[in-house]
Amino acid sequence: MNTVVKNTDNREEVRRKSMEALTPEIVAHIEACVQDAQPHSHLIGVLHKVQAHFGYLGADQLDAVAQLLQVPTAKVTGVATFYHFFRLEPRGKYVISVCLGTACYVKGAEQVAERLQEELGIQYGETTTDGLFSLEGTRCLGTCGLAPVVMVEDEVFGDMTADQVPALLEKFSKTED
Repeated sequence: MNTVVKNTDNREEVRRKSMEALTPEIVAHIEACVQDAQPHSHLIGVLHKVQAHFGYLGADQLDAVAQLLQVPTAKVTGVATFYHFFRLEPRGKYVISVCLGTACYVKGAEQVAERLQEELGIQYGETTTDGLFSLEGTRCLGTCGLAPVVMVEDEVFGDMTADQVPALLEKFSKTED
């Protein structure tokens, strides 16, 4: 009986797909990390680089990191889901951060946040369906004298009230027209 053995080694195909999911710079960084005696110790740093480039950690990128860094996918996913800094979903073009520090909270940040959630139709940690806005709650932004404070990207808006929310959103929505 003549038995044909099929080659099941698909390492090169997996490597090619992994390299396509990342940038050449990130792949080069991972390849340098793999040369280290403890390549898995670079996992968090690699994930930071991937998120810095893509804005979040997608499933394809997580799998590519696992394959190229030679770390189990479960470990990569576990690290990405454990640390609050990592995002597994794309964020909106504009990230709105509502300061929930003591000064802002006492001066009405909760009402501002509720109005933002109502107007946008999302909760903290979510992104609008059009991909324009993401909403986050944050601790002290260091601008207590302007409380309550909302930050859109790097721009600070102080002395915010719930009634000012529609105009704030319109300002950023108009830049899309």
